[in-house]
Amino acid sequence: MHVPVITGLYAGLLGILLVALIVRVGLTRKRVRVALMDGGNSELMVAIRQHGNFIEMVPMCLILIGILELQGVSIYVIHALGIVLFVSRLIHPFGLDFQKGETWQRAVGAGGSTLVLLVAACLAIYRWILSGGF
Repeated sequence: MHVPVITGLYAGLLGILLVALIVRVGLTRKRVRVALMDGGNSELMVAIRQHGNFIEMVPMCLILIGILELQGVSIYVIHALGIVLFVSRLIHPFGLDFQKGETWQRAVGAGGSTLVLLVAACLAIYRWILSGGF
């Protein structure tokens, strides 16, 4: 069986990014002295949403990318999906800000992540159909 080492690379990079988001929430909680929820503090709300948006998108994307890698999809496709996902998730937090409203970072980050999810999901379904999955 093929070990999904390419997916492992992107999972590792995204894991480091997740740690940064977790630390940011913790440090913001400490500074604004809010232990639970967001206390109505807009800075803490943003940090929590940055973390939450990451958690909402990345796991399913990585699962699908890993499945595609296990199925033998081209390494170029796997790398393309991984790079777009990583760059999108790296950019996205910089675009979340109550005062700025809609930003290019938020649009690119959300759009790129959603594109990876859609492409990977469609590829997984397509490969299932090709395998005679019915």
